[in-house]
Amino acid sequence: MDQVLNKVGSYWFSKRASKEIDSIGSDINSISTSIGEGAKWMVNKIKGKMQKALPDLLKEYDMPAGLFPRDATNYEFNEETKKLTVYIPSACDVGYKDSSVLRFFTCVTGYLEKGKFSDIEGLKTKVLVWTKVTAIKTEGSKVHFTAGVKKTRSRDAYEVVRDGITIDKF
Repeated sequence: MDQVLNKVGSYWFSKRASKEIDSIGSDINSISTSIGEGAKWMVNKIKGKMQKALPDLLKEYDMPAGLFPRDATNYEFNEETKKLTVYIPSACDVGYKDSSVLRFFTCVTGYLEKGKFSDIEGLKTKVLVWTKVTAIKTEGSKVHFTAGVKKTRSRDAYEVVRDGITIDKF
């Protein structure tokens, strides 16, 4: 009887230990994935300060929530300098419901203020040819794009977050 209980106990103990080891491995994988997505995100998580979703940040600054592609979820925003850096997995084109197209590089930077995103790097729009967008301003129901020349579009077209189409060259 002792041998049977001994074997059952060893089996139970080995199963329990295996689960604990798997759990530790899972935690380590989770930490390394988070670090891969951005060390700043991990530091904020440890501090208990969670980053809001990019569309929510844009709305807070009176910008259209769907300005960036759907997979642009990782970003850094310095509240003191107002510098916004948005990371996109691959360069892509995003079409909007007003038939306009924006081309995003893998990293888009600029300065975000109430109703204005300026000194932009990593963003183009089609105005006969692909032209660098240097500023985006909102005014009521309109969104003004400065890309060589100022182009005004309906804000409504940029309120829905859309998928990007991967491109080879920016």
